[in-house]
Amino acid sequence: MSAPILALRGVNKSFGPIDVLHDITLEVRAGEVLCLLGDNGAGKSTLIKIMSGVHQPSSGTIEMDGTATTIPTPRAASDKGIATVHQFGGTFPLMSIGRSFFVGVEMTKGWGPFKIYDRKRANDIAVKAVRDFGITRIEDGDRLVGGLSGGERQSLAIARAVHFGARVLILDEPTAALGVKQATHVLRIVNEAKRRGLAVIFITHQVMHAMAVGDHFAVLIRGAVAADFKKGEKTREEITDLMAGGASMASLEAEIETYMNSHGGHPPPPAA
Repeated sequence: MSAPILALRGVNKSFGPIDVLHDITLEVRAGEVLCLLGDNGAGKSTLIKIMSGVHQPSSGTIEMDGTATTIPTPRAASDKGIATVHQFGGTFPLMSIGRSFFVGVEMTKGWGPFKIYDRKRANDIAVKAVRDFGITRIEDGDRLVGGLSGGERQSLAIARAVHFGARVLILDEPTAALGVKQATHVLRIVNEAKRRGLAVIFITHQVMHAMAVGDHFAVLIRGAVAADFKKGEKTREEITDLMAGGASMASLEAEIETYMNSHGGHPPPPAA
């Protein structure tokens, strides 16, 4: 088995007296999709920010290709081949597809002080990159990003990350705001990124989407890894139960049942 491209070993994160992440150990390999599942408030956003260089861990180790490293800034994460695509794609609605694709690294033509933006070349590369991911409806690089569907915007952001050399692709709730058809497009692109050998970290709270593309799963509850398992080891119902705190709910139901049995079938009184 190949060494993981990115690994977290015993990572903790605190903000002052508040502990947010507790002893997180995760790893993802080339050509693998790690699905990070958890409800709101589970710590997914903080974990994303640590992997993308926004926050630094309070303790623990981050490894790239088996070697301990630090990711002090988002730029450092990008330089190491870690790209994060957020829920709304990080695109610019009033820019053209070509301009948005190369924002910050604009293609130019000409010489010295006479260089100008090479619109045609940028458009051609951007359109080809997106179409290579199977989004064939996009043909014009001058088209405004604001006219694309949610799934197409995600596709554009993912294609951009791959074009600029991403090895680890972090997708933050990419299907959360999409309809069924657009979510299916994004899941196909996740599979294409996996086929190309990228390590994909797919953050979601939608179990169906995770099971469609995932190879390895981790469930976060209150900032800790509650379960870590491979594809096929748990059913959809078991995963959903884990995310919802099924063990806690079962314990509460048992306590209520015990109380009712000992009090003539009456439920516990409301708290004062």
